[in-house]
Amino acid sequence: MKPITIAIDGYAGCGKSTTAKRVAQELGYVFIDTGAMYRAVTLFFLRNDIPFDQVNPQMLEALDQIKVGFTLSPDYPFPLVTVNDEIVEGEIRNPEVSGNVSQVAVHKPVRQAMVAQQQEMGKAGGVVLDGRDIGTVVFPFAELKVFMRADMEVRANRRLAELESKGVEITLDEVIHNLQERDRIDTTREESPLKQAEDARVLDTTLLGIDEQVQQVLEWVREVQTARSAQ
Repeated sequence: MKPITIAIDGYAGCGKSTTAKRVAQELGYVFIDTGAMYRAVTLFFLRNDIPFDQVNPQMLEALDQIKVGFTLSPDYPFPLVTVNDEIVEGEIRNPEVSGNVSQVAVHKPVRQAMVAQQQEMGKAGGVVLDGRDIGTVVFPFAELKVFMRADMEVRANRRLAELESKGVEITLDEVIHNLQERDRIDTTREESPLKQAEDARVLDTTLLGIDEQVQQVLEWVREVQTARSAQ
């Protein structure tokens, strides 16, 4: 069957990236972690002392220099994030980046630059993208759109476990605060706010494990492909 574009949006800590990676793996599709791309830009700004409280000439100049990509490694099952060909997968997950990424992603020039790169990566189809504006802005005509959500307590505990597994020392209260602040910024920003596309299928992951999330999305993929083949 002709490959489709799968857009997965939703709140942080709902399992978007893990589900998207697994779905891409099952289908033999390319996985594009758009949230990681904004993290990569944030890391570049932090490393180079580029202010991001508002749009400024330094930011605009830097965006022309940033090329975010993904590379495969025999030691890792999923694509690793790169900035100008440097692997930064580990660094973009640290608390400093996590605490600032929404403030970076809120700016229109940043989003325009990353959306252009995302659209170039996914223009041929056969891709799974996860983020916050995939189904509404990046690929509004994606054949399958999924919007993921979960209760805050569940999201926070998932994120805490993820960070602890990477050796990051942080409390549950700090994680909850970070998630609440990210939700506030993501849903209220003027440029490409987080919202559910009208034709998105809602996946509440509060009571679902990763395997169940993946199987649900794969079931929807089969439904879409069957409907397309019958046309």
